[in-house]
Amino acid sequence: MMQGPFQNRTVGEALLRLLASRGIEHVFANAGTDFAPLIEAWVRGAMTGVPMPKPITAPHENVAIAMALGHWMVSGRAQAVMVHVNVGTANTICGLLNAARMNAPILMMAGRTPITETGLEGSRNIHIHWTQEMFDQAGLVREAVKWDYELRTGVQVETVVDRALAVSGTAPAGPVYLMLPREVLAAPLGALAYQEPTRLAIASLPRPDPAAIEELARLFHAAERPVIVTSRMGFEEGGVAALGCFADRFAVPVVQYVPQCLCLPDSHPMHVGYDPAPWLREADLVVVLECAVPWIPVQVQPPASAKVVHAGVDPLYQRLPIRGFACDLAITATAGSTVRAVDAALSGVEGGMKGRIAARRARVAAFRAERRRRREALLADVGDRATNHPAWITHCIEEACGEDAILLREAPQFSLDYLRREHEGTFFSAGAAGGLGWGLGAAIGAKLAAPERLVATVVGDGSYMFGTPVAAHYAALEQKAPFLTVIMDNQRWNEVGAATRHLYPEGEAARNPALEPLTYFDKSLKLEKTVETVGGWSERVTAAAALPKAMERAVRAVKEEGRQAVLDVVCAG
Repeated sequence: MMQGPFQNRTVGEALLRLLASRGIEHVFANAGTDFAPLIEAWVRGAMTGVPMPKPITAPHENVAIAMALGHWMVSGRAQAVMVHVNVGTANTICGLLNAARMNAPILMMAGRTPITETGLEGSRNIHIHWTQEMFDQAGLVREAVKWDYELRTGVQVETVVDRALAVSGTAPAGPVYLMLPREVLAAPLGALAYQEPTRLAIASLPRPDPAAIEELARLFHAAERPVIVTSRMGFEEGGVAALGCFADRFAVPVVQYVPQCLCLPDSHPMHVGYDPAPWLREADLVVVLECAVPWIPVQVQPPASAKVVHAGVDPLYQRLPIRGFACDLAITATAGSTVRAVDAALSGVEGGMKGRIAARRARVAAFRAERRRRREALLADVGDRATNHPAWITHCIEEACGEDAILLREAPQFSLDYLRREHEGTFFSAGAAGGLGWGLGAAIGAKLAAPERLVATVVGDGSYMFGTPVAAHYAALEQKAPFLTVIMDNQRWNEVGAATRHLYPEGEAARNPALEPLTYFDKSLKLEKTVETVGGWSERVTAAAALPKAMERAVRAVKEEGRQAVLDVVCAG
Protein backbone atom coordinates (compact mmCIF):
# COMPACT_ATOMS: atom_id res chain seq x y z
CA MET A 1 0.00 0.00 0.00
CA MET A 2 1.31 3.45 -0.88
CA GLN A 3 1.92 5.68 2.16
CA GLY A 4 1.95 9.44 1.91
CA PRO A 5 2.92 11.62 0.25
CA PHE A 6 4.73 12.95 3.31
CA GLN A 7 6.25 16.40 3.40
CA ASN A 8 9.98 16.43 4.10
CA ARG A 9 12.33 19.36 4.17
CA THR A 10 15.35 17.31 3.12
CA VAL A 11 16.43 13.93 1.83
CA GLY A 12 17.95 13.31 5.28
CA GLU A 13 14.55 13.68 6.89
CA ALA A 14 12.98 11.31 4.39
CA LEU A 15 15.76 8.80 5.00
CA LEU A 16 15.14 8.71 8.75
CA ARG A 17 11.37 8.49 8.31
CA LEU A 18 11.82 5.59 5.90
CA LEU A 19 14.25 3.72 8.20
CA ALA A 20 11.70 3.89 11.01
CA SER A 21 8.98 2.52 8.73
CA ARG A 22 11.26 -0.40 7.85
CA GLY A 23 11.72 -1.41 11.50
CA ILE A 24 15.06 0.22 12.29
CA GLU A 25 14.76 1.19 15.95
CA HIS A 26 18.20 2.69 16.60
CA VAL A 27 20.96 4.47 14.74
CA PHE A 28 24.16 3.94 16.71
CA ALA A 29 26.17 6.96 15.66
CA ASN A 30 29.46 8.79 15.96
CA ALA A 31 28.81 12.12 14.29
CA GLY A 32 30.83 14.47 12.11
CA THR A 33 30.29 17.44 9.80
CA ASP A 34 28.31 15.25 7.41
CA PHE A 35 25.56 14.75 10.02
CA ALA A 36 24.13 18.29 9.95
CA PRO A 37 21.07 17.43 7.79
CA LEU A 38 20.34 14.36 9.92
CA ILE A 39 20.62 16.22 13.23
CA GLU A 40 18.32 18.93 11.89
CA ALA A 41 15.88 16.21 10.80
CA TRP A 42 15.97 14.45 14.18
CA VAL A 43 15.14 17.72 15.96
CA ARG A 44 12.31 18.43 13.52
CA GLY A 45 11.03 14.89 14.01
CA ALA A 46 11.04 15.32 17.78
CA MET A 47 9.09 18.60 17.46
CA THR A 48 6.50 17.29 15.01
CA GLY A 49 6.12 13.73 16.34
CA VAL A 50 7.32 12.08 13.13
CA PRO A 51 8.58 8.53 13.92
CA MET A 52 12.33 8.17 13.42
CA PRO A 53 14.94 5.73 14.73
CA LYS A 54 16.40 6.74 18.06
CA PRO A 55 19.90 8.25 17.73
CA ILE A 56 22.35 6.62 20.15
CA THR A 57 25.61 8.45 20.85
CA ALA A 58 28.71 6.26 20.55
CA PRO A 59 31.87 8.23 21.42
CA HIS A 60 33.89 5.74 19.35
CA GLU A 61 32.88 3.95 16.16
CA ASN A 62 34.07 0.61 17.51
CA VAL A 63 31.41 0.91 20.21
CA ALA A 64 28.73 1.87 17.66
CA ILE A 65 29.17 -1.21 15.48
CA ALA A 66 29.43 -3.45 18.56
CA MET A 67 26.17 -2.06 19.96
CA ALA A 68 24.38 -2.93 16.72
CA LEU A 69 25.90 -6.42 16.84
CA GLY A 70 24.86 -6.98 20.46
CA HIS A 71 21.33 -5.78 19.83
CA TRP A 72 20.96 -8.20 16.90
CA MET A 73 22.37 -11.09 18.95
CA VAL A 74 19.55 -10.72 21.46
CA SER A 75 16.67 -9.32 19.41
CA GLY A 76 17.35 -10.87 16.00
CA ARG A 77 16.48 -7.49 14.44
CA ALA A 78 18.82 -5.50 12.21
CA GLN A 79 19.89 -2.05 13.40
CA ALA A 80 21.72 0.85 11.74
CA VAL A 81 25.09 2.48 12.37
CA MET A 82 26.14 5.90 11.10
CA VAL A 83 29.71 7.23 11.18
CA HIS A 84 31.76 10.12 9.80
CA VAL A 85 33.10 9.66 6.25
CA ASN A 86 36.27 7.62 5.71
CA VAL A 87 37.87 8.07 9.13
CA GLY A 88 34.76 6.90 10.95
CA THR A 89 34.47 4.00 8.56
CA ALA A 90 38.05 2.99 9.29
CA ASN A 91 37.28 2.70 13.00
CA THR A 92 34.44 0.25 12.33
CA ILE A 93 36.39 -2.28 10.27
CA CYS A 94 37.13 -4.75 13.08
CA GLY A 95 33.46 -4.69 14.05
CA LEU A 96 32.35 -5.13 10.45
CA LEU A 97 34.64 -8.14 10.10
CA ASN A 98 33.03 -9.67 13.19
CA ALA A 99 29.54 -8.92 11.84
CA ALA A 100 30.42 -10.44 8.47
CA ARG A 101 31.68 -13.68 10.00
CA MET A 102 28.62 -13.83 12.29
CA ASN A 103 26.22 -13.22 9.39
CA ALA A 104 24.80 -10.28 11.32
CA PRO A 105 22.55 -7.96 9.28
CA ILE A 106 23.65 -4.39 9.98
CA LEU A 107 22.95 -1.30 7.89
CA MET A 108 26.26 0.54 8.05
CA MET A 109 25.98 4.14 6.85
CA ALA A 110 28.72 6.72 6.50
CA GLY A 111 28.81 10.26 5.33
CA ARG A 112 30.80 11.08 2.25
CA THR A 113 32.93 14.20 1.84
CA PRO A 114 30.84 16.74 -0.09
CA ILE A 115 31.19 16.18 -3.82
CA THR A 116 30.88 19.84 -4.85
CA GLU A 117 33.16 22.72 -3.93
CA THR A 118 30.44 25.37 -4.31
CA GLY A 119 26.91 25.83 -5.51
CA LEU A 120 24.76 23.44 -3.45
CA GLU A 121 23.39 23.29 0.04
CA GLY A 122 25.97 21.20 1.87
CA SER A 123 28.90 21.96 -0.48
CA ARG A 124 32.41 22.05 0.94
CA ASN A 125 33.03 24.79 3.46
CA ILE A 126 35.85 23.63 5.75
CA HIS A 127 39.44 22.47 5.23
CA ILE A 128 38.90 18.73 5.80
CA HIS A 129 36.34 18.53 3.01
CA TRP A 130 39.27 18.39 0.62
CA THR A 131 41.78 16.39 2.63
CA GLN A 132 39.39 13.66 3.84
CA GLU A 133 38.08 12.66 0.42
CA MET A 134 39.13 9.29 -1.01
CA PHE A 135 38.92 7.86 -4.52
CA ASP A 136 37.14 4.75 -3.21
CA GLN A 137 35.88 5.15 0.36
CA ALA A 138 33.80 1.98 0.17
CA GLY A 139 36.96 0.07 -0.75
CA LEU A 140 37.92 0.27 2.91
CA VAL A 141 35.16 -2.18 3.82
CA ARG A 142 34.25 -3.98 0.61
CA GLU A 143 35.64 -7.33 1.80
CA ALA A 144 33.58 -7.10 4.98
CA VAL A 145 30.19 -6.20 3.50
CA LYS A 146 27.74 -7.87 1.11
CA TRP A 147 26.85 -4.72 -0.80
CA ASP A 148 27.93 -1.10 -0.98
CA TYR A 149 26.45 1.92 -2.69
CA GLU A 150 26.35 5.72 -2.64
CA LEU A 151 23.04 7.54 -2.46
CA ARG A 152 23.04 9.86 -5.48
CA THR A 153 19.66 11.60 -5.25
CA GLY A 154 16.62 11.74 -3.03
CA VAL A 155 14.49 10.25 -5.79
CA GLN A 156 16.08 6.84 -5.15
CA VAL A 157 16.04 6.89 -1.33
CA GLU A 158 13.29 4.25 -1.01
CA THR A 159 14.88 1.88 -3.51
CA VAL A 160 18.35 2.25 -2.00
CA VAL A 161 17.21 1.72 1.61
CA ASP A 162 15.00 -1.23 0.74
CA ARG A 163 17.69 -2.89 -1.36
CA ALA A 164 20.23 -2.39 1.42
CA LEU A 165 17.99 -4.04 4.01
CA ALA A 166 16.90 -6.84 1.67
CA VAL A 167 20.49 -7.74 0.74
CA SER A 168 21.62 -7.48 4.36
CA GLY A 169 18.87 -9.77 5.64
CA THR A 170 18.97 -12.38 2.88
CA ALA A 171 20.80 -15.55 3.92
CA PRO A 172 23.64 -15.67 4.51
CA ALA A 173 22.94 -12.34 6.15
CA GLY A 174 25.60 -9.73 6.74
CA PRO A 175 26.42 -6.03 6.94
CA VAL A 176 25.96 -3.62 4.04
CA TYR A 177 27.50 -0.18 3.49
CA LEU A 178 25.74 2.95 2.31
CA MET A 179 27.54 6.26 1.70
CA LEU A 180 25.58 9.49 2.12
CA PRO A 181 27.04 12.66 0.55
CA ARG A 182 26.17 15.78 2.50
CA GLU A 183 24.69 17.60 -0.49
CA VAL A 184 22.29 14.71 -1.08
CA LEU A 185 21.20 14.60 2.57
CA ALA A 186 20.72 18.38 2.61
CA ALA A 187 18.87 18.55 -0.71
CA PRO A 188 15.23 19.67 -0.53
CA LEU A 189 12.82 16.85 -1.25
CA GLY A 190 9.31 17.96 -0.41
CA ALA A 191 6.68 15.25 -0.81
CA LEU A 192 7.69 11.59 -0.61
CA ALA A 193 5.37 8.64 -1.02
CA TYR A 194 6.59 5.10 -0.35
CA GLN A 195 5.29 1.56 -0.21
CA GLU A 196 4.36 0.08 3.16
CA PRO A 197 5.36 -2.68 3.53
CA THR A 198 8.35 -2.68 1.24
CA ARG A 199 8.08 -4.18 -2.22
CA LEU A 200 11.73 -5.35 -2.01
CA ALA A 201 11.44 -8.31 0.34
CA ILE A 202 14.18 -10.34 2.00
CA ALA A 203 14.59 -13.60 0.09
CA SER A 204 13.09 -16.72 1.63
CA LEU A 205 15.39 -19.17 3.37
CA PRO A 206 16.67 -22.15 1.36
CA ARG A 207 15.10 -25.55 1.96
CA PRO A 208 16.87 -28.89 1.53
CA ASP A 209 16.87 -30.84 -1.71
CA PRO A 210 14.88 -34.09 -1.23
CA ALA A 211 17.57 -36.17 -2.94
CA ALA A 212 20.22 -34.77 -0.61
CA ILE A 213 18.07 -35.53 2.43
CA GLU A 214 17.53 -39.08 1.19
CA GLU A 215 21.30 -39.52 0.91
CA LEU A 216 21.93 -38.05 4.36
CA ALA A 217 19.25 -40.30 5.87
CA ARG A 218 20.93 -43.29 4.24
CA LEU A 219 24.27 -42.27 5.75
CA PHE A 220 22.74 -41.87 9.22
CA HIS A 221 20.98 -45.20 8.95
CA ALA A 222 24.26 -46.96 8.16
CA ALA A 223 26.48 -45.09 10.62
CA GLU A 224 27.82 -46.67 13.79
CA ARG A 225 29.51 -43.56 15.22
CA PRO A 226 27.99 -40.36 13.81
CA VAL A 227 28.74 -36.94 15.31
CA ILE A 228 27.27 -33.49 14.74
CA VAL A 229 29.45 -30.37 14.89
CA THR A 230 27.84 -26.93 15.02
CA SER A 231 28.58 -23.39 16.16
CA ARG A 232 25.55 -21.20 15.38
CA MET A 233 22.34 -23.25 15.15
CA GLY A 234 20.92 -21.24 18.04
CA PHE A 235 20.49 -18.20 15.81
CA GLU A 236 17.90 -20.05 13.73
CA GLU A 237 14.35 -19.95 15.02
CA GLY A 238 13.53 -23.45 16.24
CA GLY A 239 17.07 -24.63 15.59
CA VAL A 240 17.89 -25.62 19.17
CA ALA A 241 14.66 -27.61 19.53
CA ALA A 242 15.13 -29.38 16.21
CA LEU A 243 18.71 -30.33 16.98
CA GLY A 244 17.87 -31.43 20.50
CA CYS A 245 15.00 -33.63 19.35
CA PHE A 246 16.95 -35.32 16.58
CA ALA A 247 20.14 -35.84 18.61
CA ASP A 248 18.23 -37.39 21.50
CA ARG A 249 16.07 -39.61 19.33
CA PHE A 250 19.01 -41.13 17.44
CA ALA A 251 21.65 -40.73 20.20
CA VAL A 252 23.97 -38.57 18.10
CA PRO A 253 26.62 -36.68 20.12
CA VAL A 254 26.72 -32.94 19.46
CA VAL A 255 29.88 -30.85 19.70
CA GLN A 256 29.51 -27.07 19.84
CA TYR A 257 32.85 -25.97 18.43
CA VAL A 258 33.75 -22.29 19.05
CA PRO A 259 30.03 -21.57 19.45
CA GLN A 260 28.59 -18.15 18.68
CA CYS A 261 25.44 -18.89 20.65
CA LEU A 262 23.83 -21.66 22.67
CA CYS A 263 23.00 -24.51 20.28
CA LEU A 264 22.14 -27.20 22.85
CA PRO A 265 21.43 -26.94 26.61
CA ASP A 266 24.20 -28.17 28.89
CA SER A 267 21.82 -30.72 30.44
CA HIS A 268 20.89 -32.29 27.09
CA PRO A 269 21.91 -35.96 27.11
CA MET A 270 23.77 -35.60 23.79
CA HIS A 271 25.71 -32.46 24.71
CA VAL A 272 29.34 -33.66 24.68
CA GLY A 273 31.14 -30.36 25.10
CA TYR A 274 33.21 -28.13 22.89
CA ASP A 275 36.13 -30.23 21.68
CA PRO A 276 35.51 -32.29 18.54
CA ALA A 277 38.73 -34.31 18.82
CA PRO A 278 37.47 -37.26 20.96
CA TRP A 279 34.55 -37.82 18.60
CA LEU A 280 36.13 -37.14 15.22
CA ARG A 281 38.94 -39.68 15.59
CA GLU A 282 36.53 -42.62 15.52
CA ALA A 283 33.61 -41.13 13.59
CA ASP A 284 32.24 -42.79 10.49
CA LEU A 285 29.83 -39.90 9.75
CA VAL A 286 30.46 -36.22 10.51
CA VAL A 287 27.60 -33.78 9.98
CA VAL A 288 28.65 -30.13 10.08
CA LEU A 289 25.70 -27.81 10.73
CA GLU A 290 26.38 -24.09 10.25
CA CYS A 291 30.00 -24.22 11.32
CA ALA A 292 32.74 -22.49 9.33
CA VAL A 293 35.61 -24.34 11.02
CA PRO A 294 34.54 -27.79 12.32
CA TRP A 295 38.05 -28.89 13.34
CA ILE A 296 41.70 -27.82 13.10
CA PRO A 297 43.38 -30.13 10.55
CA VAL A 298 46.84 -30.02 12.16
CA GLN A 299 45.29 -31.20 15.43
CA VAL A 300 42.65 -33.74 14.41
CA GLN A 301 40.80 -35.01 11.34
CA PRO A 302 38.09 -37.58 10.77
CA PRO A 303 39.24 -40.95 9.40
CA ALA A 304 39.65 -41.03 5.64
CA SER A 305 36.82 -43.55 5.48
CA ALA A 306 34.36 -41.27 7.29
CA LYS A 307 31.67 -39.50 5.30
CA VAL A 308 31.47 -35.75 5.89
CA VAL A 309 28.34 -33.69 5.25
CA HIS A 310 28.05 -29.90 5.47
CA ALA A 311 24.65 -28.22 5.76
CA GLY A 312 23.84 -24.52 5.98
CA VAL A 313 22.62 -21.57 3.99
CA ASP A 314 26.13 -21.42 2.48
CA PRO A 315 27.61 -24.83 3.29
CA LEU A 316 30.85 -24.13 1.37
CA TYR A 317 31.39 -20.70 3.00
CA GLN A 318 32.15 -19.10 -0.33
CA ARG A 319 33.32 -15.82 1.19
CA LEU A 320 36.24 -17.56 2.91
CA PRO A 321 39.21 -17.46 0.52
CA ILE A 322 40.36 -21.00 1.35
CA ARG A 323 38.48 -23.75 3.17
CA GLY A 324 39.44 -27.31 2.33
CA PHE A 325 37.55 -29.44 4.84
CA ALA A 326 36.41 -32.77 3.43
CA CYS A 327 32.88 -32.58 2.05
CA ASP A 328 31.15 -35.61 0.52
CA LEU A 329 27.71 -33.97 0.53
CA ALA A 330 26.86 -30.26 0.73
CA ILE A 331 23.26 -29.30 1.49
CA THR A 332 22.19 -25.71 0.88
CA ALA A 333 19.45 -25.20 3.45
CA THR A 334 18.98 -23.93 6.95
CA ALA A 335 20.44 -26.35 9.45
CA GLY A 336 17.13 -26.66 11.28
CA SER A 337 15.17 -27.58 8.17
CA THR A 338 17.87 -30.11 7.28
CA VAL A 339 17.65 -31.77 10.69
CA ARG A 340 13.85 -31.85 10.64
CA ALA A 341 13.82 -33.33 7.14
CA VAL A 342 16.28 -36.09 8.04
CA ASP A 343 14.33 -36.81 11.21
CA ALA A 344 11.21 -37.32 9.11
CA ALA A 345 13.08 -39.40 6.52
CA LEU A 346 14.30 -41.81 9.22
CA SER A 347 10.95 -42.13 10.97
CA GLY A 348 10.03 -45.35 9.25
CA VAL A 349 13.36 -47.12 9.46
CA GLU A 350 14.68 -46.41 12.95
CA GLY A 351 13.75 -49.92 14.07
CA GLY A 352 16.84 -51.32 12.41
CA MET A 353 19.02 -48.83 14.28
CA LYS A 354 17.96 -49.67 17.84
CA GLY A 355 21.11 -51.56 18.77
CA ARG A 356 23.44 -48.86 17.50
CA ILE A 357 21.34 -46.12 19.11
CA ALA A 358 21.49 -47.89 22.48
CA ALA A 359 25.25 -48.36 22.21
CA ARG A 360 25.78 -44.69 21.36
CA ARG A 361 23.52 -43.57 24.17
CA ALA A 362 25.48 -45.59 26.69
CA ARG A 363 28.80 -44.30 25.38
CA VAL A 364 27.70 -40.67 25.54
CA ALA A 365 26.23 -41.12 29.01
CA ALA A 366 29.56 -42.52 30.26
CA PHE A 367 31.44 -39.64 28.64
CA ARG A 368 29.12 -37.07 30.21
CA ALA A 369 29.40 -38.68 33.63
CA GLU A 370 33.20 -38.61 33.46
CA ARG A 371 33.13 -35.04 32.20
CA ARG A 372 30.89 -34.01 35.09
CA ARG A 373 33.14 -35.82 37.60
CA ARG A 374 36.24 -34.07 36.30
CA ARG A 375 34.47 -30.72 36.29
CA GLU A 376 33.36 -31.08 39.90
CA ALA A 377 36.78 -32.34 41.02
CA LEU A 378 38.59 -29.39 39.45
CA LEU A 379 36.19 -26.85 40.93
CA ALA A 380 36.65 -28.40 44.37
CA ASP A 381 40.40 -28.14 43.94
CA VAL A 382 40.66 -24.54 42.68
CA GLY A 383 38.04 -22.83 44.86
CA ASP A 384 40.44 -21.92 47.65
CA ARG A 385 43.65 -21.20 45.76
CA ALA A 386 45.58 -17.97 46.13
CA THR A 387 44.88 -17.15 42.48
CA ASN A 388 41.82 -17.55 40.28
CA HIS A 389 41.64 -20.45 37.86
CA PRO A 390 39.63 -19.70 34.66
CA ALA A 391 37.25 -22.57 35.42
CA TRP A 392 36.57 -21.13 38.87
CA ILE A 393 35.87 -17.67 37.43
CA THR A 394 33.43 -19.16 34.91
CA HIS A 395 31.68 -21.12 37.65
CA CYS A 396 31.34 -18.04 39.87
CA ILE A 397 29.97 -15.93 37.02
CA GLU A 398 27.38 -18.61 36.25
CA GLU A 399 26.33 -18.90 39.89
CA ALA A 400 26.06 -15.17 40.56
CA CYS A 401 24.38 -14.08 37.33
CA GLY A 402 21.67 -16.72 37.19
CA GLU A 403 20.19 -18.77 34.39
CA ASP A 404 18.28 -15.91 32.71
CA ALA A 405 21.25 -13.55 32.41
CA ILE A 406 22.72 -12.77 28.99
CA LEU A 407 26.40 -13.72 29.01
CA LEU A 408 28.74 -12.41 26.31
CA ARG A 409 32.07 -14.17 25.89
CA GLU A 410 35.03 -12.28 24.47
CA ALA A 411 37.69 -13.69 26.80
CA PRO A 412 38.93 -17.08 25.53
CA GLN A 413 39.77 -17.96 29.16
CA PHE A 414 36.04 -17.88 29.95
CA SER A 415 35.89 -21.66 30.04
CA LEU A 416 33.03 -23.14 28.03
CA ASP A 417 33.44 -26.51 29.76
CA TYR A 418 32.41 -24.90 33.05
CA LEU A 419 29.51 -22.90 31.60
CA ARG A 420 26.12 -24.45 32.28
CA ARG A 421 23.75 -22.50 30.04
CA GLU A 422 20.29 -24.01 29.57
CA HIS A 423 18.19 -21.48 27.68
CA GLU A 424 18.33 -19.99 24.21
CA GLY A 425 19.39 -16.37 24.10
CA THR A 426 21.55 -16.55 27.24
CA PHE A 427 25.00 -16.95 25.67
CA PHE A 428 26.70 -15.23 22.73
CA SER A 429 30.17 -14.91 21.31
CA ALA A 430 31.55 -13.35 18.13
CA GLY A 431 33.57 -16.50 17.57
CA ALA A 432 37.09 -16.09 16.29
CA ALA A 433 37.04 -13.48 13.52
CA GLY A 434 39.89 -11.69 15.27
CA GLY A 435 38.34 -8.26 15.84
CA LEU A 436 38.86 -7.69 19.56
CA GLY A 437 36.95 -5.04 21.47
CA TRP A 438 33.34 -5.94 20.71
CA GLY A 439 32.28 -7.15 24.17
CA LEU A 440 31.58 -3.81 25.86
CA GLY A 441 29.56 -2.27 23.04
CA ALA A 442 27.68 -5.52 22.46
CA ALA A 443 26.65 -5.54 26.12
CA ILE A 444 25.05 -2.11 25.70
CA GLY A 445 23.21 -3.24 22.57
CA ALA A 446 22.04 -6.39 24.35
CA LYS A 447 20.78 -4.35 27.28
CA LEU A 448 18.85 -2.02 24.97
CA ALA A 449 17.27 -5.08 23.33
CA ALA A 450 16.40 -6.70 26.69
CA PRO A 451 16.35 -3.94 29.35
CA GLU A 452 14.74 -6.17 31.97
CA ARG A 453 17.58 -8.72 31.96
CA LEU A 454 21.04 -8.76 33.50
CA VAL A 455 23.75 -8.49 30.86
CA ALA A 456 27.31 -9.55 31.70
CA THR A 457 30.24 -9.36 29.32
CA VAL A 458 33.42 -11.32 30.03
CA VAL A 459 36.55 -9.86 28.48
CA GLY A 460 40.29 -10.19 28.79
CA ASP A 461 42.45 -7.32 29.97
CA GLY A 462 43.63 -6.76 26.40
CA SER A 463 40.15 -6.90 24.86
CA TYR A 464 38.85 -4.53 27.56
CA MET A 465 41.33 -1.92 26.35
CA PHE A 466 40.46 -2.68 22.73
CA GLY A 467 36.82 -1.99 23.59
CA THR A 468 37.49 1.75 24.16
CA PRO A 469 36.11 1.48 27.70
CA VAL A 470 35.65 5.20 28.41
CA ALA A 471 33.53 5.54 25.26
CA ALA A 472 31.56 2.37 26.04
CA HIS A 473 30.89 3.23 29.67
CA TYR A 474 29.78 6.71 28.67
CA ALA A 475 27.36 5.33 26.06
CA ALA A 476 25.86 3.01 28.67
CA LEU A 477 25.55 5.89 31.13
CA GLU A 478 23.72 8.08 28.61
CA GLN A 479 21.33 5.27 27.66
CA LYS A 480 20.76 4.15 31.26
CA ALA A 481 21.87 0.67 30.24
CA PRO A 482 23.95 -0.69 33.13
CA PHE A 483 25.79 -3.95 32.58
CA LEU A 484 28.41 -6.05 34.32
CA THR A 485 31.94 -6.42 32.98
CA VAL A 486 34.17 -9.19 34.29
CA ILE A 487 37.80 -8.76 33.25
CA MET A 488 39.73 -12.02 33.24
CA ASP A 489 43.00 -10.28 33.99
CA ASN A 490 46.01 -12.49 33.30
CA GLN A 491 48.17 -9.38 32.89
CA ARG A 492 49.33 -10.41 29.46
CA TRP A 493 48.40 -10.97 25.82
CA ASN A 494 47.80 -14.64 26.46
CA GLU A 495 47.03 -15.58 22.86
CA VAL A 496 50.26 -14.01 21.61
CA GLY A 497 52.41 -15.84 24.12
CA ALA A 498 50.53 -19.11 23.58
CA ALA A 499 50.94 -18.86 19.81
CA THR A 500 54.68 -18.38 20.21
CA ARG A 501 54.95 -21.47 22.41
CA HIS A 502 52.78 -23.55 20.09
CA LEU A 503 55.03 -22.76 17.16
CA TYR A 504 58.31 -22.90 19.10
CA PRO A 505 57.71 -25.18 22.10
CA GLU A 506 61.46 -25.54 22.69
CA GLY A 507 62.35 -22.06 21.50
CA GLU A 508 64.19 -19.23 23.18
CA ALA A 509 60.97 -17.46 24.24
CA ALA A 510 59.77 -20.60 26.02
CA ARG A 511 63.07 -20.89 27.86
CA ASN A 512 63.34 -17.17 28.65
CA PRO A 513 59.81 -15.90 29.31
CA ALA A 514 61.08 -12.82 31.13
CA LEU A 515 62.62 -11.61 27.86
CA GLU A 516 59.51 -12.23 25.76
CA PRO A 517 58.37 -8.87 24.28
CA LEU A 518 54.88 -7.65 23.35
CA THR A 519 53.05 -10.13 25.57
CA TYR A 520 52.83 -8.62 29.08
CA PHE A 521 51.06 -5.74 30.81
CA ASP A 522 52.41 -3.79 33.76
CA LYS A 523 51.05 -5.42 36.90
CA SER A 524 50.28 -2.03 38.47
CA LEU A 525 47.53 -1.43 35.89
CA LYS A 526 44.11 -0.87 37.51
CA LEU A 527 41.70 -1.33 34.64
CA GLU A 528 38.63 -1.55 36.85
CA LYS A 529 38.98 2.11 37.83
CA THR A 530 37.90 3.22 34.35
CA VAL A 531 34.20 2.71 35.11
CA GLU A 532 34.44 5.13 38.03
CA THR A 533 34.56 8.00 35.50
CA VAL A 534 30.82 7.42 34.96
CA GLY A 535 29.98 6.70 38.60
CA GLY A 536 30.23 2.96 38.20
CA TRP A 537 31.11 0.28 40.77
CA SER A 538 34.51 -1.41 40.64
CA GLU A 539 36.51 -4.01 42.53
CA ARG A 540 39.67 -6.05 42.02
CA VAL A 541 39.93 -9.67 43.20
CA THR A 542 43.08 -11.75 43.48
CA ALA A 543 42.18 -14.68 45.78
CA ALA A 544 39.76 -17.38 44.63
CA ALA A 545 37.96 -17.54 47.97
CA ALA A 546 37.00 -13.88 47.70
CA LEU A 547 35.46 -14.16 44.25
CA PRO A 548 31.93 -15.48 45.01
CA LYS A 549 31.10 -12.59 47.36
CA ALA A 550 32.68 -10.06 45.00
CA MET A 551 30.51 -11.41 42.19
CA GLU A 552 27.44 -11.00 44.37
CA ARG A 553 28.36 -7.38 45.07
CA ALA A 554 28.92 -6.69 41.39
CA VAL A 555 25.56 -8.16 40.38
CA ARG A 556 23.81 -6.24 43.13
CA ALA A 557 25.36 -2.96 41.93
CA VAL A 558 23.91 -3.52 38.48
CA LYS A 559 20.51 -4.99 39.35
CA GLU A 560 19.63 -3.05 42.49
CA GLU A 561 21.62 0.17 42.18
CA GLY A 562 21.37 0.56 38.41
CA ARG A 563 25.12 1.16 38.11
CA GLN A 564 27.64 -0.23 35.68
CA ALA A 565 30.03 -2.61 37.40
CA VAL A 566 33.53 -3.78 36.52
CA LEU A 567 35.08 -6.68 38.38
CA ASP A 568 38.77 -7.17 37.59
CA VAL A 569 39.69 -10.76 38.41
CA VAL A 570 43.40 -11.50 38.42
CA CYS A 571 43.82 -14.99 37.03
CA ALA A 572 46.26 -17.51 35.68
CA GLY A 573 47.02 -17.57 31.97
